[in-house]
Amino acid sequence: MLNHVRMAVFAILVIFPLTAPGLGSASPPPSGNGSAPAPDQEDYRIGPEDMLDIAVWNNTAISRAVPVRPDGKISLPLLNDVQAAGLTPMQLRDVLIKKLAEYTPTPEVSVIVREVHSFKVSVIGEVKRPGRHELKSRATVLDALALAEGLSEFAARGRIVILRPEGNTLKRILFNYNKVVSANGANGELENFLLQPGDIVVVP
Repeated sequence: MLNHVRMAVFAILVIFPLTAPGLGSASPPPSGNGSAPAPDQEDYRIGPEDMLDIAVWNNTAISRAVPVRPDGKISLPLLNDVQAAGLTPMQLRDVLIKKLAEYTPTPEVSVIVREVHSFKVSVIGEVKRPGRHELKSRATVLDALALAEGLSEFAARGRIVILRPEGNTLKRILFNYNKVVSANGANGELENFLLQPGDIVVVP
């Protein structure tokens, strides 16, 4: 009888192991691969006005949500100003780890883009609602034209131009609306390319 009781208790412990708050292995530290609500973390470039979640494992004094200032920097206790704009979340994470290593051994840092506010494109010319539009995710030229409520009846659909800032110059990229909407499969997708922050879609 005693052996049967021992076997039953052992079975219960195997199926439902004893746990208690604070016991057992600690939760794994946050990694830098958190998901952003909009673009992919791996290749998205942080910009001014974006809101970031900075988490430092076991350091609540530094962990916080911070906005990226217009000058592209963020402010954190102990580290003061850190350049964030132009970096991917993983690159910023590496920068923070390097800076924190001066104060604490092997710091674990997570950088997550909580809100995207820097991805803005302008649509001007023969569209129904010209203006500057804030995007929350990757968008193509057709997406931007849809935000502008489509082309007007006078639009030159075959001569649309995207002006892309590159340093002190503007790169001109031609976009043939008729060719894109009439193309099938992969060809149409290649013609309908993704926009970048700061792009200007000009519809003559």
